[in-house]
Amino acid sequence: MDALFVSAAIVAIAEIGDKTQLLALVLAARFRRPLPIIFGILVATLANHGLAAWAGTAVAAWLGGETMRWALGMSFLAMAAWILVPDKIDDDAPGIGERFGPFLATTVAFFLVEIGDKTQIATVALAARYEDLLLVTCGTTLGMMAANVPAVLLGEAAATRLPLRLVHIVAAILFAIMGILTLSKVGADLIKQLG
Repeated sequence: MDALFVSAAIVAIAEIGDKTQLLALVLAARFRRPLPIIFGILVATLANHGLAAWAGTAVAAWLGGETMRWALGMSFLAMAAWILVPDKIDDDAPGIGERFGPFLATTVAFFLVEIGDKTQIATVALAARYEDLLLVTCGTTLGMMAANVPAVLLGEAAATRLPLRLVHIVAAILFAIMGILTLSKVGADLIKQLG
């Protein structure tokens, strides 16, 4: 169950102020229909994070052992640094066409914007760490929903009241702790082998 809870907590914190949360605000303001937007976020996240978790478990099975621990430790430390860089919606983000309606527009936009995003990369690393596709996908999806549903329901007022810099620092600390713990296991194993 650690895979579920850790994945949910890390992604929920990392998602605050992320470009997909900003996208949720934009979609809520544009369509003013929260339920189709929420379901669109759910479908897109399940698809995107399911593929990311599958990739993470595949990489873990392929690399295995020491190489995998080093790769994970370094990726968690890289995520700790990356999370401190605030996101914004880019001008070249996918357009949200009125003709598709809120559900389809949200599903497509969220899936595309999430490609290569911090939370998708975190999902790959978490799945590689826990080697549990289902629990990591469920956990990261819960984290995405925990961060984005309030953004859709409460709009910009909720998003502007959170101290984003502090939230990003807490998320960076969590990723750094995971990286250090992963690397320290590597260090302990190396010392055992040398001794």
